[in-house]
Amino acid sequence: MAGLPATSAGVLRKERRMEWREVVEHPSLRDLPFKIETNEWGKIMMTPATYAHGLYQGRIIGWFERHAEGGRPSGECPIQTSKGVKVADVAWASRGFLKKHGVSNLLLPESPEIVVEIKSPSNSAPEMEEKRQLYFEAGAKEFWFCDEHGNIRFFDPRGELERSGLFGEFPRHIDIENE
Repeated sequence: MAGLPATSAGVLRKERRMEWREVVEHPSLRDLPFKIETNEWGKIMMTPATYAHGLYQGRIIGWFERHAEGGRPSGECPIQTSKGVKVADVAWASRGFLKKHGVSNLLLPESPEIVVEIKSPSNSAPEMEEKRQLYFEAGAKEFWFCDEHGNIRFFDPRGELERSGLFGEFPRHIDIENE
């Protein structure tokens, strides 16, 4: 019976899917220096972030705050997907989305219009591709990817875009070295 979970006494037990509320409220998970997500089986996935990751996140949120009227940005946005809760590094939601879903949710049942993922050292290309597809399945209109050098790639459900269709003036490169 390889692969089946067992207690210390060797008795089989059924594994239970961990719900997002349990993850958020669990005392031992509150102070971890990692971003936490769940996979399709309710297992916790942790991704360590770097200082540069946080700087890129701040620059993107700051740009939205200054230039993206008609909505609101957020960092660390938990979104329910078909393969668990994924936490977007940055998301932008329109006023209509905010009115529909409110702002006091533990997680969002669908994706805001724009989802941004910033490359972390532990991210793989297949993982980012899967997240992009999951966010589109959950309703995202655009997915933006920021690599470790600040280069931004824009996607809609049909594929890669030259520029964002929603915010065409967003820069294709973010500089965190200079003001």
